[in-house]
Amino acid sequence: MSDQPLLRMEHISKAFPGVQALDDVTLEVAKGEIHALVGENGAGKTTLMNILTGAVLPDQGSILLHGRPVRIETPADAQALGISIIHQELALISALNVGQNIFLGREPAGALPGTVNWRRLYQEAARELHQLGLRLHPTTPLTALSIAEQQMVEIAKALSLKADLLVMDEPTSALTERETETLFRVMRSLREQGVSIIFITHRLEEVFEIADRVTVLRDGRWVATKPIQEVQPDDVVRMMVGRQLGEMYPKVDTTVGDVVLRVEGLSQAGVLHDITFELRRGEIVGVAGLVGAGRTELARALFGIDPIDRGRIWIDGQPVTIDSPQTAIRLGMGLVPEDRKAQGLFLDMAVRFNITISQLPHLSHMGVLDFGHMDEIAQTYVERLDIRTPGLMQRVRNLSGGNQQKVVIARWLTLEPKILILDEPTRGIDVGAKAEIHALMGQLAQEGVGLLMISSELPEILGVSDRILVMHEGRITAELPRAEATQDAIMRAATGG
Repeated sequence: MSDQPLLRMEHISKAFPGVQALDDVTLEVAKGEIHALVGENGAGKTTLMNILTGAVLPDQGSILLHGRPVRIETPADAQALGISIIHQELALISALNVGQNIFLGREPAGALPGTVNWRRLYQEAARELHQLGLRLHPTTPLTALSIAEQQMVEIAKALSLKADLLVMDEPTSALTERETETLFRVMRSLREQGVSIIFITHRLEEVFEIADRVTVLRDGRWVATKPIQEVQPDDVVRMMVGRQLGEMYPKVDTTVGDVVLRVEGLSQAGVLHDITFELRRGEIVGVAGLVGAGRTELARALFGIDPIDRGRIWIDGQPVTIDSPQTAIRLGMGLVPEDRKAQGLFLDMAVRFNITISQLPHLSHMGVLDFGHMDEIAQTYVERLDIRTPGLMQRVRNLSGGNQQKVVIARWLTLEPKILILDEPTRGIDVGAKAEIHALMGQLAQEGVGLLMISSELPEILGVSDRILVMHEGRITAELPRAEATQDAIMRAATGG
């Protein structure tokens, strides 16, 4: 790692309507360094990186690259300066194949004007995929890939730019443990080649595994920059949240009641095979497994989104047929989806609308909405879930990830569900919001709600669940009581052992 900073962002400030996103932030990154950038959602990490990569202009401040001041007004400016970013939200074109996505806009020219040298494009794409250890053919359609595989294509695309500075915004959020290990191997190799990496993640264990230094932001301000050897995870958490964080996985005593959901022999050709389990009132059942194990498909089948081929379902001891989400809702079931932005929220609509949309039939009289009653309901849940928003009319798009997730949960709570399915409830949210979501789940269990929680994070599965179902290739391969569950036991079952 060189003493000469590759990058120095000095006194950066940026305000949006109603929000001071950044306030006098300075960030310095050395050449050949993996520099972790951490903070709660809303701390300003993404805004700072958007300024660095030309997506947003700062209100004040300056950027120095290789010791020289530079102006970055567009993403093209950043790319020309050797800065590349891997966004948390995938920026791929589903109509194109893998190779076309990797070299989109940079296709090698063919022999004739206006043509593409496809052979060279696919050869170079194959080289980038091989560097990441991916067994993907460059001509594979993007639509044939899993989310995790698409994430790796996004990484290959960024690496193909041969950047001096690579920004990775939550690159591991959809990756398996093996894929994450591959990514870290590539990151270490790039560091050895002198490439600098800014690594944004909510998984602190990754920070301590891969980073050389860590910078903490809180409420749009710089808090500290420390060599990783000089801090412990608890120190970083305290700097991020500005307070002593309570137990990450608070396990409250609940009275487990009668069986509220029973599933027997649930099957879907090629996806789910003979799924059988029970969920009781006041119980949190975790569903673990690797990417592609069928966990999300199980949630979608239970909620009536995808049809099943065979199997039976009982709710409160009564046989039911769930052929649509509307039927599931009427039977007392709710689903917090894996992708809250695409499937759970109306991003450009207000907080009050997103919370109360399921109640609209009860909030109108002769086609006229009772906005006063709507605001009363929304305010009740904003206070109950501690949703941090400037007001009920704030667009949900402008909230942090943790507060967006609380809005999705609040919508279901207005319906007082008996069964709540949560698919990756804390993906992409910070440690403070995670602890709050876990505490809320405990409260709901105390109130007698049966919770089915799907999670890729083993500490979360072990810390929150009363029982754990492990899935592998569409089957339940283990059912473990809390007292008997270990990471080793879960991983054995998740890999077919």
